[in-house]
Parts: sequence; C-alpha cells; structure tokens
Amino acid sequence: MEKLASGYGLIEGPLWDAGRGLIYSDVINGGAFCLAADGTVSNVIEHRRGMGGMVLHETGGLVVSGRNIAYKPLDGDTQVLLDGDPEAGILGFNDITSDAAGRIYAGSLAFRPVGADDDPLPGQLFCIDTDGSVRVVGGDVMLTNGMGFSPDGKLLYHSESVRHIVRVYDVADDGSLSPHRIFAEIKPGVPDGLAVAEDGSVWVAVAHGSRVDVFAADGSKQREIPVDIPMVTSLCFGGDDLRDLYIVTGTEGVDRDDAGSVFRMPVEVPGLPVAPARVKVS
Repeated sequence: MEKLASGYGLIEGPLWDAGRGLIYSDVINGGAFCLAADGTVSNVIEHRRGMGGMVLHETGGLVVSGRNIAYKPLDGDTQVLLDGDPEAGILGFNDITSDAAGRIYAGSLAFRPVGADDDPLPGQLFCIDTDGSVRVVGGDVMLTNGMGFSPDGKLLYHSESVRHIVRVYDVADDGSLSPHRIFAEIKPGVPDGLAVAEDGSVWVAVAHGSRVDVFAADGSKQREIPVDIPMVTSLCFGGDDLRDLYIVTGTEGVDRDDAGSVFRMPVEVPGLPVAPARVKVS
C-alpha cells in the first residue's frame, strides 16, 4: 500500500474516472479534487462542503451530495436534482451511487454526523429516476453510508453505520427495493464507504477501525486489510484494469487535522465499474 496524497480534513466520495483519474472530496474543508496518473492534483469543484458521495454523469459532469443532490456540469450552472428539507427531517445527503440504468440512489441525513452533538435519527433512501422523478425506496436508516450493486444488479448493499451493519436489498426491474436484510455486522469500528468487485465480493471501509473488511457474496468474511490511519472513510476500484484499490481517510484518531490521505494498493480481483448517472438534466 502506498500513500499518494495527504493534507486533507475528511476525504470522502472517491470515484474512478478513466479519462481523468481519481476524484474525491474533502467534506470538512470543501472542494473536490482529481489525482491524475502523473501524481498531480487539480481542483474539480471549489468550496462546496459536505460532499459525502459523488457519481459521474453521462454528460461528463458530476452528481454530488451535501445539503442537496446536485448536478455539476463541466461548464455551466449547478442544477439541484433533490433538495434538502430540514422541516421534514432531511438535513442533507451522504453517500450516493448509480445503477446500470443510470438511476441515482441517495441516503438522507436526519442529523449532523460531523461537527455537532446531534442525537442520531433515522434517514431515508431515495431513488432519482432517469426522468428526474424522486421516490423513497427505503427507510429507518441510522446514518446512511456507502452503497454498491452486485454484478447482476439484483442486490444493493448499503452501510448503516450507527447499527454497525451492512444491509442488502433485492432490487426490482423498476429500481424499487425489498425490505432489507443484514448482510454483515462490523465490529469494532463502523461500516462506511463500500465497493463491489467483479466476483461479487463486498469491500467495506471501516471507520474508527484502521482497516478494510472484505466479504464474500454469501456474507462470510474473507480478509482484513490494515490501514495506518484509524478513520478509514471510503474506497473504490480504479486503474486501467480496475485492479487498483484506492482507500481514503479522515483525521480522527490522529494528532493532526490534515492527515486525510489517499492510499493505493494492487488487488487480484478487479472491481465493478459504476455506471454513470443518466438522470435528465437541462
């Protein structure tokens, strides 16, 4: 495992863009960044804070979370796809993902998980269809985090941090979800971002746990990957053959406030590519 970049507050939302490199956000300090193959880092989105999740859009822009779910084009104005509603208990959104059809799945936050002493409250799981319509597909989520689909698209895995579990749902053809089941329990530490590999294994970043846990498709634990920083927040597969595992961290548990880092290690199984969002934008 090698460290590629550091100096951030809380890195989240890593995604692989074959044309640009690794894109990731700094939730606390704001902004999204791109780490190119030559090691240079450029700014992709300035200032915006709280981006816990990002996905590529088919236009080449990004869809990002935070106080809302917004489309950020390469050039032009931001377009809100799903707004927060504090009166309805939607303070913002955390991790997001997209399915093969281009729908976006976004978990809402009913409390502030960073920088506040709010009591945990359950959020919801939303689906934004390709026509831009929005529906609730899941509920009672105690701190929504990473999501990823199985290779056949028939299962959705979903980290639920406060309860220390990874959920799994059956996915219908129209994108609706069954009631969830428990796929895996994670202790010590809490499940954060996740990614799915080509063989169906589920790779979970364990915040406060200094590791990544890898589970087979049947939920059995295959291995643990140690990480030098306790606050392991998320991960994704990248590289030309998707056999590079990128791991990102925050600073909690380290005596510095800029220890958020990007790590990379080779892995034997390639990751699944995440389909771009195809939600209608103007």
